Amino acid sequence: MEKEPHRVPEATVKGNATGLFMMALFTMIWAGIAYGGLHGTAYALLLFIFPLLSIYFIVKGVALFRIAKNFPKLTDEEDIAEEKRRGKWFGIVFGAEGLGIFIGINIVVNLGHPELTIPVIALVVGLHFYPMGKIFKRTIDYYLATWSTIIAVCGIVFTLKKLMPANSILAFLGVGLAIATSCYGLNMAKRAANLLSV
Repeated sequence: MEKEPHRVPEATVKGNATGLFMMALFTMIWAGIAYGGLHGTAYALLLFIFPLLSIYFIVKGVALFRIAKNFPKLTDEEDIAEEKRRGKWFGIVFGAEGLGIFIGINIVVNLGHPELTIPVIALVVGLHFYPMGKIFKRTIDYYLATWSTIIAVCGIVFTLKKLMPANSILAFLGVGLAIATSCYGLNMAKRAANLLSV
């Protein structure tokens, strides 16, 4: 008797792998920002967890790409259309995030507050998770969107009210957003583990 083919399509496996690579990159970027704020302090050593997680995400992503060929290609017209729709909206949201970051930076710089650059980037990143939740039908996106947005708004308030030194705000934002991208990556890695065990 012939074994029933995997229900998960190849495109989903590759998409998960790509997501893991992206979370590895963004986790390192935010950890780098945190390191910039904590540099020269003993707390900087605590950031070692983020590079380790990034390496873990890359290893899982590579493993997924290697096994992707064992999964079926999309053949159902409805599934192909849905995959195209998701890809299109992902591209739109990703493009809007880049545009939002560009506009946000220009606004704060022209208003004479260049110190708000990183908090505004964090805010746009946080907000972009909301439509991602709808596109990919994932609840975790809404939690991470709310977490990241709160961190960003706090960073803006701390900066404007001068409630914390600039380095501490960088550390706060960097760690907060690195936690968000790490949680996202861990969620993807959990799904990757399920796929690798099939």
